[in-house]
Amino acid sequence: MDNASQITSFVLSGLNVMKYQQVALFSLTLISYCFVVLVNVAVIVVIIFDKNMHEPMYILLCTFCINGLYGTTGFYPKVLWDLLSPVHVISYSGCLVQAFVLYSFVCSDLSILAVMSYDRYVAICRPLVYHSVMSKKRLLMFVSFSWLTPFCLSAVTMILTSRLKLCSSYIARLHCINWIIVKLACFPADTIVNNIVANIVIIIFSIHFFFIVWTYVYVIKTCVNCSEKRAKFMQTCVPHLTSLLIFTATILFDILDVRFGSNLSPTTQNVIAIELLIIPPTMNPLVYGFKLTKIRNRILAGFNLKNLMHHHI
Repeated sequence: MDNASQITSFVLSGLNVMKYQQVALFSLTLISYCFVVLVNVAVIVVIIFDKNMHEPMYILLCTFCINGLYGTTGFYPKVLWDLLSPVHVISYSGCLVQAFVLYSFVCSDLSILAVMSYDRYVAICRPLVYHSVMSKKRLLMFVSFSWLTPFCLSAVTMILTSRLKLCSSYIARLHCINWIIVKLACFPADTIVNNIVANIVIIIFSIHFFFIVWTYVYVIKTCVNCSEKRAKFMQTCVPHLTSLLIFTATILFDILDVRFGSNLSPTTQNVIAIELLIIPPTMNPLVYGFKLTKIRNRILAGFNLKNLMHHHI
């Protein structure tokens, strides 16, 4: 990829801390990453190997957890490496790849949440046609949509970013973010197309968000006067709404950081920048694991079996 600015690497300044802090941060970050991998893999494995969970709701949850692993893999390994390294740099191509992974991860999360909300809408508001509407073929189409659309949009965004002539290689963050790379462009006029595409992406995923709100307005209306549907709502929709609230809160903080970040300390900016990569992938499998009875019982049964085997040995 030809870069007109001839910049071959970027300096990441987000980890400019004392050595003793780096050791403590490395330990906490490694524990955090291991925990994210553990809880997400646990949910994925349970769903894959339990045939009783080969239903749309659980398959979408599996997709959700896989996306969480995908996003965190684009962040944690590089940060862990930097915490052990005296120099925090990333190659130009590596920076674009990381920005692509994180951008597509966030967009895919919202797409998957939109499909999950539609699944719950059909299950509660139109139960008689649920199996015909959420057929295997249509589910595959929805899952493909929730991944391919964000990937294509992110790829277009990164291609447009790669054509920019950059006048600085200094990124005041722990990781590469597309909008920061765009801000490094020498000539603001060159970023017009980038800004147009960014606004189109914002509109597309705003429609996703309002679609989710619309489906849940109907779901809540349907559940108000029916105790059976209320119970189903509490069991299957509350985890989804919790994930949506977590995602929305972290996105809002990220938007505020983009808009008002210059008024905040570098440490605060870094905390806000990484919360979207830490909180949702950690909380989502925990929320679903504790709330959905099938997953909770299956995981607990697995732990009990291990304990029995250990005790027998």
